[in-house]
Amino acid sequence: MARNCSRKIPVYLTMVASAILMSSCGLFQQETSNTTGWTYNDPATGGFVVSSHQEQETGPGLVFIEGGTFVMGRTEQDVMFDWNNIPRRVTVSSFYMDETEIRNLDYVEYLHWVHRIFRETHPEVYFNALPDTLVWRDPLAYNEPYVENYLRHPAYRDYPVVGVSWVQAAEYASWRTDRVNEMILVREGILDWNLDQQQGANHFNTEAYLAGQYEGLVRRNLRDLDPRGTGERRVRWEDGLLLPRYRLPTEAEWEFAALGLIGSTEDETVLNRRQYPWEGRHVRNSDRRSRGQFLANFQRGPGDLSGVAGYPNPGGDITMPVKSFWPNDYGLYNMAGNVSEWVKDVYRPLSHEVVADFRPFRGNIFETVIRDEDGNVILDEQGRVMRQQVSDEDLLARVNYRQANNVGYRDGDAGSAIAEGQPVYPGDVSLINDQSRVYKGGSWRDRIYWLSPGTRRFMDENAATNDIGFRCAMDKIGSAPGR
Repeated sequence: MARNCSRKIPVYLTMVASAILMSSCGLFQQETSNTTGWTYNDPATGGFVVSSHQEQETGPGLVFIEGGTFVMGRTEQDVMFDWNNIPRRVTVSSFYMDETEIRNLDYVEYLHWVHRIFRETHPEVYFNALPDTLVWRDPLAYNEPYVENYLRHPAYRDYPVVGVSWVQAAEYASWRTDRVNEMILVREGILDWNLDQQQGANHFNTEAYLAGQYEGLVRRNLRDLDPRGTGERRVRWEDGLLLPRYRLPTEAEWEFAALGLIGSTEDETVLNRRQYPWEGRHVRNSDRRSRGQFLANFQRGPGDLSGVAGYPNPGGDITMPVKSFWPNDYGLYNMAGNVSEWVKDVYRPLSHEVVADFRPFRGNIFETVIRDEDGNVILDEQGRVMRQQVSDEDLLARVNYRQANNVGYRDGDAGSAIAEGQPVYPGDVSLINDQSRVYKGGSWRDRIYWLSPGTRRFMDENAATNDIGFRCAMDKIGSAPGR
């Protein structure tokens, strides 16, 4: 909820009264340190600031997913004989995930912003963001209406965006982070609307703002309690106002969220290891009012994508609006059917055997911020903070990791420990390389086997199809509510 603390304060109010006002805003409260006895948020004791915010705000579009342990991997017979999803118990911490897949409307909003900001200085940014609408073409089918209409026509605005590569999906998530955090600062009365943001780097970026490299149209900064300060300051990460990054979910997070085991749990007992995102081994609804209705859209057989005319079940021939069917026990829609979805991980067949027990993920490349001689962060031409891989010198003192690029770490080859992360599947002899990304879930044109969350496939991060979309996730900072 937005806090209205923009009332004018009479000049005769004392410093204590100012602190009380800030307390009424819910951001700062005067407390006493348990270890030193000094007072927090008090200029008389040095002005050490401690925010009263402890719980993270839920970002737009997100649903809270309470984490836990689960058996990740195959729940269906391995009919493909890939042996790439061997069951293994892992633990996923709590996080947030989009209620639905990203819609055409959401992505067109992104394209509008990119075109407005970069059309004069970096038009290639806009063209690189465009989905590949030609993914609908088929040499033996008439699909030109989808090529021309699917992305932008209002009739399809609530349908999931397709033709988006993994790289484009990751860029969208980064853009969304900045727009949401900018909106929070506007909502809180700290920044004013700046619709003239354009010309390349002159626009709000969360990291650039926190690093002091973006000013914007300041409406009312926070009061600086440091007695040696200027009297006001910008928002810091420690204030708890800004949200962490929107990003693609990891494979483990996506699978955990899709299964929705919270609906099959009693105390600490999982009553049934689910095969699909719903209870039972069937794909039709068993409830009395909706009995017989399909729980997802998928290809039921050769040439059968929509059912018989007059009784369309499930009611669509390609994708369907993102809130079609019933949500799973976490409140997530279409975790089976509609479109498959990109996840964050780099693909390896043996990932389930070697990844960590806690928050498993393959694809880490550890980086550090690039700074100038004065210690200021350096921005690129698009206003983003520049980074580079952690240097060999910085790695010498580490005990928890010994290399910056860990994409190929413990790849399965005998020399992986010596090769220090060099991929065991070089691109010139295999489709599996460091640009191969995992996508999960069955789509509108898949058979029922792929509806199981444990199944996994991969594709190059720059490729796109008409049956792969995505949704975003966000870290939950701190423990789950009530923990």
